[in-house]
Amino acid sequence: MARIPLLQLNDISLTFGGDPVFDGLSLVVQPGDRVALVGRNGSGKSTLMKVMAGQVEPDRGEVVAGPGVDVGYMQQEPDLSGFATLGEFAASELGPADMYKVERAGEGLKFDPDRPVETASGGERRRAALAKLLAEAPGLMLLDEPTNHLDIEAIAWLEAELKTTQAGFVLISHDRAFLRELTRATLWIDRGQVRRQEKGFAAFEDWRDEVWAQEDDARHKLDRKIKAEARWAVEGISARRKRNQGRVRALQSLRAERASQIARQGAATMALEAGQKSGRKVIEAKGISKAFGDKVILKPFDMTIMRGDRVALVGPNGVGKTTLIRMLIGDETPDSGTITLGTNLDVAWFDQARAQLNPEDSLWESLTGSPEMRVRGAADQVMVRGTPKHVVGYLKEFLFDERQARAPVKSLSGGEKARLLLARIMARESNLLVLDEPTNDLDVETLDLLQDLLESYDGTVLLVSHDRDFLDRVAATTVAMEGDGRAVIYAGGWSDYRKQRQEDSAPDKAAQKAKAAAPKDKTAKPAAQGLSFTEKHRLEALPAEMDRLTAEIGKLEELLSDADLFTREPVKFRKATEALTERQEKLAASEEEWLMLAEKAEA
Repeated sequence: MARIPLLQLNDISLTFGGDPVFDGLSLVVQPGDRVALVGRNGSGKSTLMKVMAGQVEPDRGEVVAGPGVDVGYMQQEPDLSGFATLGEFAASELGPADMYKVERAGEGLKFDPDRPVETASGGERRRAALAKLLAEAPGLMLLDEPTNHLDIEAIAWLEAELKTTQAGFVLISHDRAFLRELTRATLWIDRGQVRRQEKGFAAFEDWRDEVWAQEDDARHKLDRKIKAEARWAVEGISARRKRNQGRVRALQSLRAERASQIARQGAATMALEAGQKSGRKVIEAKGISKAFGDKVILKPFDMTIMRGDRVALVGPNGVGKTTLIRMLIGDETPDSGTITLGTNLDVAWFDQARAQLNPEDSLWESLTGSPEMRVRGAADQVMVRGTPKHVVGYLKEFLFDERQARAPVKSLSGGEKARLLLARIMARESNLLVLDEPTNDLDVETLDLLQDLLESYDGTVLLVSHDRDFLDRVAATTVAMEGDGRAVIYAGGWSDYRKQRQEDSAPDKAAQKAKAAAPKDKTAKPAAQGLSFTEKHRLEALPAEMDRLTAEIGKLEELLSDADLFTREPVKFRKATEALTERQEKLAASEEEWLMLAEKAEA
C-alpha cells in the first residue's frame, strides 16, 4: 500500500528579481523521513524551508501537505510581538493541560518560560521557538539551525528527543555530529538544483565529491568536443558550407550549453598568518579564581599554555567559559591568583555576539573603518597582512559579490556575518587566536577550510565551541567547566574528554566508598602540612597536569612514528617535533615542581 506523503512540492519556481533560486523543483517528504537539508551558505536552504512551511509563496508550482498533516516550522528569527513572556509564546497554540510540555522542553533546552520577551536574548527567543515546536508535536517538523545558541548538554537532550519522535523532520544544521546521528536521507541544494540521496549526512561528503568529479569529467569532455568542432569549422567549412550548416548549428548549441553551465562556488580564499612568534610560554595561570556575588565561576585553577597549543573550553551556557578566556588573556582580573602573559603577544578575537560588526555599517565601511585595516589616502583600499588590497577584491576572497559591498551588515545571513568577521580578523597578523563560537552558521566547506587554517597556524588557539565534531578536529587540550567553579583539564578533544571522564568516574566512586568505610587514622598528618593555600592547591593539581602532558607526548610520538611524515608533510612534522619538545620540557618542569612541593609538605 502506497504511503501518503507528509508534504509534496510540485514544479516549484522562485526568483527574487534575478536568477532563479529554484526552477521546476519537485520533491516529496514521506512519513518517518529524517532528512538533512545541506548546501553552501546562500544556496537557498532557508528559502526552501520557508517555501515548504508556506512562509514564502513560489512564483509557480504548488506545495501540498498530506491530509491532516500539521507542518511546524522553527524560524531563525521568531516573531514574539504580542507576548509578555517566552512561556506565553511557546504555549500559544496549546491548551492549559499541555503547559507541562513547554516546561519540560524548557528544562531540556535551558530557557525560563517566565522570562519577559523584552529582556530575552536572541538565543533565548530561539530556544522558546524550538520549545514551542516540540510541544506542539506536528506531523512534520522543519528545523532551521536548531542547535545554534544551545550548549552541548541541550544539544544532547534535543538529539535524544528527535531520535524518539514519530514525526518526520527536515533539518538544517552546521553541526556534523548532530546531522550524522539523526538523519537517514539528504537533500542537497547546489546552484538551484536539489538532489536527494537515501542516506544520512554521514555519506554526504563522499556523494558530493563523486557528483562533482562526474561533473568535472563531463565538462572536460564537452570542452574537448567544442575545441575539435571549432577547429573543423575553421579548417573545413569553406569547401562544404552548404552541406554542413547543421554541424555549425550543433557547434553553436554546444557553446550555448557550456555557457549556460553554472560554475560551482569556490571555497573562500582565507589565509591566517601568525606573524612574529610569541614567547614559548604564552599564558601561566596560578591559583586564579572568580565569583560574581554568590555565584562561583572558578575555584582556584592552574594552567600553563605554551606556544602552539590548541585549547578548547567546554561546558554549559552561563558556566563562565568566556569569563575564563577573558581572564587568561588579561581582559578580566581574577579575584585571586596570578596571570602571567608571555612576550610579544598579538591577540585576535572572534566573539560569538559579532559585537565587532556595526549592523548599520555597510560591508565596505566595516572593513575600511577598522583602524588596523585603514590605508591612508586610499578610501577603496584595505591593509591585508601588510599589503594594500581593493575592498571589493578582498570581499570576494570571502565569497561576497560586488553588489553586497555597499549593503548593510544587518542584511547579511548568520553565515555571511561570520565570514565578514573572519575577513577582519584574518587581515592582520596574530599569534594568539581566541575563537568564541566560530562555527555558528558556517557551512561545511567553510568549516573544513577554517579547520585546515587552524592546523597550519603557527600561533596559539583558545576555542569555545559546542560543535563536537569541530572540537575533535581542532583541540589538543580540553578544559571542562563542570559548574560550581570546577574546571578540569583533559588531553585531546571532545571525544577524548568524554572517554577520560567516563574512565575516571568509576574508580573515583569506588575510592570514595572505600575511604568512607576505612577506619580513621587519628595519628596521620595532613598531606600538605607546611604549604600555603596556593602551594597545596598546586600540589593537588600537578598529577592531573602530568597525566595530561604524558598523554599528549604519547599522541605526538605516535604521530612522529610515521616514517613518511617528514617527506609527505614537512610542516606538520616540524610542528609536531617542536610540540613534542615543549611538552617534554613542561613535563620535566612539572615533575620537578611536584617533587619540591611534596618534600616541603613532608618537612
